[in-house]
Amino acid sequence: MDGWLNTDLDDWTRSVVRRHFDPESGSPYWLRRAAELPFDPRDITWYEQLADLGPFDLDVLRHCDPADFVPRAVKRPLNGRIWDTGGTSGAPCRVFYTRDMLVHRGVWRRWSFTTEGFEPHRTWLQATPTGPHLIGNGVWETGELYAARVYAIDMDPRWVKRLIAGGRLEQAREYTDHLLDQITIVLSTRPVDYINTTPALMLALVRREPELVAQLAGVRLSGTHLTPAAYREIRKALGDGLVGRSYGNTFGNAAGLPVEQPDDLMPYVPNFPQVTHAVVDKTDQRTIVPYGAVGRVRLTVLHQDLFLPNILERDEAVRYDTGDRFPVDGVANVRPLQTAVGNVEGIY
Repeated sequence: MDGWLNTDLDDWTRSVVRRHFDPESGSPYWLRRAAELPFDPRDITWYEQLADLGPFDLDVLRHCDPADFVPRAVKRPLNGRIWDTGGTSGAPCRVFYTRDMLVHRGVWRRWSFTTEGFEPHRTWLQATPTGPHLIGNGVWETGELYAARVYAIDMDPRWVKRLIAGGRLEQAREYTDHLLDQITIVLSTRPVDYINTTPALMLALVRREPELVAQLAGVRLSGTHLTPAAYREIRKALGDGLVGRSYGNTFGNAAGLPVEQPDDLMPYVPNFPQVTHAVVDKTDQRTIVPYGAVGRVRLTVLHQDLFLPNILERDEAVRYDTGDRFPVDGVANVRPLQTAVGNVEGIY
């Protein structure tokens, strides 16, 4: 962690860009894009210049072979998992994670557990999306990297989102009950210390099974949107239990920092230097808003094996000043982008 946090972001940017645009060993997709650009991307020398590449078109990840984004420097044939996004706004986007990328995410998650007060050698319940969703990899992260025993449930977030979008609310409630039944069976028959789940599902559990929730030593809320009101309700239900948080998706994640009172400010710091966030003007993705102001979240992925600059998320947030603690901006109080139309969040 210290090595990553001491990384010079401009140096890191140059390294990643040159790796992906290397004519002999770069990424097939970015080499094709280089031929369309009015400048040589290898001339990019500092992080802010990545804005010259413009917003990244996520539709590309719906149609291209995920291997095309991995530099040829990585030994072929590629072996490993391909992960999907939620697919809320269309066909899922897909990316390939190399082992180094999974370890990076896992080490940041371990750092979060430690700083939030979660103890190793405990028993967890992973109640998050499964199947092709990266968040389900938390079973490995918690079990292998944090020396835990981990139970898990089945969850298909796409199905409940489809039900909600189609107006089939009764069926959506039945599916949520199905998930809560799985959770309740584990909690009522096995000693469990901590749950990792989504804010929406945790709220549903608090309201249906308050006594089981009160017995937990802590909960970790993973995913995208968590309101201050929901955080307060979950915190009250836990009593003296821990409430940890993370924000992110398949492309990049951020670790929760302590909630600041009296304003219920819930900040996050990205998994630096491979993940960065900027909070930009909603009408101009190149203009970063002042600290404390609200704007659209712009995500940049700077892995040695995956380069995705300037993804305009369907989220808005407060630009957060991490001060001397971290070498990068944070985001706070993330919520759905107010100009977005037709978002269906469901249980995720």
